[in-house]
Amino acid sequence: METISETVVVARGQDDTPGGESFATLLQYWARRLGDEVAVTYLDHRGGADGRAVTLSWRELDDRVDALAARLTGVAEPGERAAILARQSVDYVISFLGAIRAGLVAVPLFAPDLPGHAGRLAAVLADCAPQVVLTTADGIDGVTGFLATTEIEPPAVVAVDTLVPVAAGDHSWPRPGLDDLAYLQYTSGSTRTPAGVMLTHRNALTNARQACDAYGVRTGTSSTVSWLPLFHDMGLILGIGAPMAAGAASVLMDPLAFLERPSRWLHALSASPGAISAAPNFAYAYSASRVSEDEKSYLELSRVVSLINGSEPVLPATIAKFHDAFAECGLQPEVHRSSYGLAEATVFVSVTDAGKAPRQVTFDRDRLAAGFALPAGSGAAATTLVSCGRPAGQRIVIADPVTGEPVEPGDVGEIRVSGPNVGTGYWGRPDTSAAVFGLPPLDPDSGEGWLATGDLGVLFDGELFMTGRLKDLVIVDGRNHYPQDIEQTVEDHPAVRPHSAAAFAIEHEDGEAAVVMLERAKGIEADVATAIAEVRVAVSAAHGLRLHDVVFLTPGEVPRTSSGKISRALCRRSYADGALIARRLG
Repeated sequence: METISETVVVARGQDDTPGGESFATLLQYWARRLGDEVAVTYLDHRGGADGRAVTLSWRELDDRVDALAARLTGVAEPGERAAILARQSVDYVISFLGAIRAGLVAVPLFAPDLPGHAGRLAAVLADCAPQVVLTTADGIDGVTGFLATTEIEPPAVVAVDTLVPVAAGDHSWPRPGLDDLAYLQYTSGSTRTPAGVMLTHRNALTNARQACDAYGVRTGTSSTVSWLPLFHDMGLILGIGAPMAAGAASVLMDPLAFLERPSRWLHALSASPGAISAAPNFAYAYSASRVSEDEKSYLELSRVVSLINGSEPVLPATIAKFHDAFAECGLQPEVHRSSYGLAEATVFVSVTDAGKAPRQVTFDRDRLAAGFALPAGSGAAATTLVSCGRPAGQRIVIADPVTGEPVEPGDVGEIRVSGPNVGTGYWGRPDTSAAVFGLPPLDPDSGEGWLATGDLGVLFDGELFMTGRLKDLVIVDGRNHYPQDIEQTVEDHPAVRPHSAAAFAIEHEDGEAAVVMLERAKGIEADVATAIAEVRVAVSAAHGLRLHDVVFLTPGEVPRTSSGKISRALCRRSYADGALIARRLG
């Protein structure tokens, strides 16, 4: 690690990806080397609490991928898109790798029966115009019915679990170029209309290997365990990419299985020596509050290698709650690895150091909101941030979001990233791509520019601390407020459901005004009018901010993305168009 200054940090990494390599060619290598060892396990909990394990060896997985690739060569040409509309399963893994082996551009999506996301799915399909759609036999009727409601040119539909194996050696696959597209990673939609990030084989392989190095994924001694959706950037790299890069076993389960009973995730970690897993911040707090003492008695977590916490701000209270809950199960604090990443960089950018708990720094909240990171003095209003660590095989700069120039040491600015893992742009959006990707100054050796992430952060003692998103800042009366700070204050009220609040700004006749949308806590019969008044007082006292409106909803009604995160952008939109106002409580 070399620190250039307090606003630029460089991690020494090497792009040594050989030409002609892809996740699919790596599967062939591991099939020859590891043969009948287990490659992927899907824990199917639809039939019962304990789940049914569906497993494929490396050789079986390779054979299934061959069969699909052979079928795809008859319906699509290299470079055309193959959209995956399937539920979480081993068949999803086969679909992704089979599309890549056939030389197609994979588009990992979801089955049309995912509640609340039909409109997004239709928009993405219209955007990427797939030549073929991959699904399973039990989902083919739903997929064909959904496609009939869209305006896209009808694609071929293939059920990947009904294909006949091909004879060994009876095929020849396109040789991928490192800079050929591997897949389109559509953003979750938490901040904007979904856009397809174009990721090459170089991008994907580089980032998978960066992740393996950082989190300790090793052949024969590690396994990845994930309930994250495979259409999500972290879910895809953790569940498929890293295992292909390292020859590690992958254990998958459905997100709904985790939400129904989070102990299932912990049991899978216990049963998988050398486990590496990841989850957003809310999942750690959710697990700590929902796993019973009886369920804990069956857990053995001392062999967990890394638990990645990313995709939303990491809260110190959540880390403490999770480790307090599972320390008796052998969980070590140092396995918690706070991270920063985004789909435009494939997924993974930075991570805290191995072997020690993530660093926490308490900053002066008012100075931080004004754009400068200063440790809080005695009596000052404070906010504690958890480090996102240091970059892995890539570079980070903190820049002025307007000029792109590096800011002064200690100043908050836009996080910008450069490295071989950064995507090439957004599918079909050259103007937007030019404003986000490949920004100057270009590296004189690699020619790589900078990715404008849209995230705000600061480098403090060489470590990255994320402070918020540019578009999410609440600016009222000339003062900046980070929405997550407001949300934490709001969620301290007993009538508010944990991890349900969204703070955002709206245009008002007197300028921007602050609104909070939240859900009532389950089992709480508090008077809504009283609770709203108390929330207003708490926010005013803690932040000097007058809330224009407080919208109480029933549990589950605050808009979320397809990956389960609260979406401030969707909340702002639904507030503006009145979609949820009629259902407000009180």
